[in-house]
Amino acid sequence: MNDFSPSDLKSILHSKRANLYYLEHCRLLVKGGRVEYVTERGKESLYWNIPIANTTTVLLGTGTSITQAAVRELARAGVMLGFCGGGGTPLFAGTESSIEVAWIPGQSEYRPTEYLQQWVRFWFDDGLRLAAARTFQKARLDRLGTHWAQSKSLKDQGFQPSLDELNALILASRERITSASDVTALLTEEGRLTKQLYRLASQATRYGDFTRAKRGESLDAANQFLDHGNYLAYGLGATAAWVLGLPHSLAVLHGKTRRGGLVFDIADLIKDAVILPQAFVSAAKGHSEQEFRQACIESLTRTEALDFMIDTLKLTAATVSRMALLSEK
Repeated sequence: MNDFSPSDLKSILHSKRANLYYLEHCRLLVKGGRVEYVTERGKESLYWNIPIANTTTVLLGTGTSITQAAVRELARAGVMLGFCGGGGTPLFAGTESSIEVAWIPGQSEYRPTEYLQQWVRFWFDDGLRLAAARTFQKARLDRLGTHWAQSKSLKDQGFQPSLDELNALILASRERITSASDVTALLTEEGRLTKQLYRLASQATRYGDFTRAKRGESLDAANQFLDHGNYLAYGLGATAAWVLGLPHSLAVLHGKTRRGGLVFDIADLIKDAVILPQAFVSAAKGHSEQEFRQACIESLTRTEALDFMIDTLKLTAATVSRMALLSEK
């Protein structure tokens, strides 16, 4: 049987891809035409295939190495590659700062240009950029309300927050978003709501007192799971931006000069909805990192989180660029 190149495989739309990998203590290489990771068990080497045509993101943690050939094939398949510390945090990937999000995307010159053209049409106008930020925040609230109320997985795990209180918080937050005078006010409201969601999730899981700690500064299980799960969301956010050809520097919420700001913006669309409740459920149940990670990945796939991110970006680009055109007339 002749070897083949992984890039010869039929491409699957990124929004329909099912796999997101976090790997540690292994080597990534190309063997027999496939991208595989190798683990050692005594004197034995075990090879595991990565179906790159059905993969969105690969996070490489502690003790990993990768060959040039594997990087080439991941890039050809449009798989987002990121280097990170143990457990998925902090993310390094070629940046000196452990709090920056930087990714190694495939350098395809054939991604769409229409969304970037729509994005830059409004991005340099402060008022229109604020309108885009509002669109993001309202989409985030919609996702939050739907997932917390309807997720069968969360219900099966015993996560039953007060929906009346949740809906009241969402309604109040929506009003504050509409009346926000600038991006700082939006970020303040985002932080205020998330703090209340921590409280609701802690009560729903009987986790006890909780205080959000800075990345890497707490041994508390819920904090560690939040850090870890957020990086899964960042991987999907980076993928969504790459698919649509949007540079990570063109943020609408997280600052005009922050290198990976748009990735943060996109990830925020689903972090509170999907990652936050699972972090508290897993912490309360004593799950391992692997169990938590698998639960997050399954939930992100089941809820079509990447589809939602891409659709929100498309809607924002089209709607706000239309506003820009009308303002020019």
